[in-house]
Amino acid sequence: MSPRSHLKPAAGAAAACLLIVGSGLLAGCGTATADGPAGGGTQTDAAPTAIHGQAQQPVQTTTAGWKPLADALGRTGTLMKGTVYRVSLPRKDLKVTTRGVAVQPGLALGGYAAFAKYRDGTMLMGDLVVTEDELPRVTGALQAAGIEQTALHKHLLQQSPAIWWTHVHAMGDPVTLAKGLKSALAATAIPPSSPSPATQPPIGLDTAGVDKALGRKGTADGGIYKFSIPRRDTITDGMHVLPPALGITTAANFQPLGGDRAAINGDFVMTASEVQKVIRALRKGGIDIVELHNHTLNDQPRLFYMHFWATCDGVTLAKALRPALDATALAPMP
Repeated sequence: MSPRSHLKPAAGAAAACLLIVGSGLLAGCGTATADGPAGGGTQTDAAPTAIHGQAQQPVQTTTAGWKPLADALGRTGTLMKGTVYRVSLPRKDLKVTTRGVAVQPGLALGGYAAFAKYRDGTMLMGDLVVTEDELPRVTGALQAAGIEQTALHKHLLQQSPAIWWTHVHAMGDPVTLAKGLKSALAATAIPPSSPSPATQPPIGLDTAGVDKALGRKGTADGGIYKFSIPRRDTITDGMHVLPPALGITTAANFQPLGGDRAAINGDFVMTASEVQKVIRALRKGGIDIVELHNHTLNDQPRLFYMHFWATCDGVTLAKALRPALDATALAPMP
């Protein structure tokens, strides 16, 4: 999210799970243990100068106002709260397995590109899901377009085929941003956008029990039960206030595995003082830590993201996740 880059001119059926009363431990779930851009962009290492309270708010927009960008990108998005135009980029073309679980795109393969307009230009932030073979070509296309890569990591401990996730950021003219991103997408087999189904498939989980355990209401999305929770504090890059829809949320996704069992995957967004508390809470619940990293370069406060994985009864997993959620400064339910 730095303002530096400008584009202007399971194992599936595991053994039974048990929540050990008073401990929060999931027995049988998880593994309980103790050069500059070549595309006309410019870069500078100058630090942001605006103070936190003076950072620009995103400009209110309309869906029609994003049409030139959508036309240039060749994909349409959804306008969220009038500020963030978010384009979903799920890898529906891939058949990925991890620990015996066939991973549905909505669980862990849901890339995106999000755009927000400010007085000094349009910001792009996103997360692209790419195969290991695609990654060098995607990196080359992004660098040629002057689009920063701000993170490169994995969301799953083991997977077949090998998949990587790369976060991107740029600031500039919206159509130029879209054209640059399109060149990177052309280096992948990410399929074209498709309309959402008129009706959602049933979720084979006790969703009411999951909601009660987490203290929040989830959303059914393509067979996955999802939670997306913003932080309580205001996040900036020093110059711009960053809405949660740019990708700054804690996500917890539940994929039904049959018999009220689920695989969970997602990531926590945390400040430095919260990281160890969340790790301890997740491991106490038998939930595996996948990766700890940053998604951006100049966020204030400095944020860390941690991906996780476990399979078990859905409600039991939700009960194990709750202490980790409570260890972070999440926004209250609306």
